[in-house]
Amino acid sequence: MKKFGKRSWCLALGACCLVACVDDTVFSKYVAIENRIWNKDSEYFFTFTVTDNAVPYDISVKLRNNDMYPFKNLWLFCSMELADSSLTRDTLEVMLADDFGKWTGSGISIFQNEFPLYRNFHFPDTGQYTAVFRQGMRADNLKGIENIGLTVRKAK
Repeated sequence: MKKFGKRSWCLALGACCLVACVDDTVFSKYVAIENRIWNKDSEYFFTFTVTDNAVPYDISVKLRNNDMYPFKNLWLFCSMELADSSLTRDTLEVMLADDFGKWTGSGISIFQNEFPLYRNFHFPDTGQYTAVFRQGMRADNLKGIENIGLTVRKAK
């Protein structure tokens, strides 16, 4: 009886680990901002493939900033080229610090945040998509942004 109990326990634990390790991430990537200075004309591209357009997706922008960033917010111009070559455009404001200047996100000298761009987004077709980001601040050269990233996950 003890062997069966141990074996059942091990199988149950193994099954839980497999279920916990299921990751619905379709795409996740960071790109370094050249010299940590984001020029107003610089664009950052993320190309990914959608193989299942029957399910909704959550799309998030990821940012890493250091404490040289001079503002508490960041405006982003976001474009997404869809598989049929049509284009969607959005403007997103993200808050990197609170009203008292305390950085949000995790980290000590580099702060990492993830912000939702679209929730429960349905891609119209399967195929290749490209997301493009440009900074929308008034500064021509924006200091302190280390990386920008994109994550695409199946919605839960």
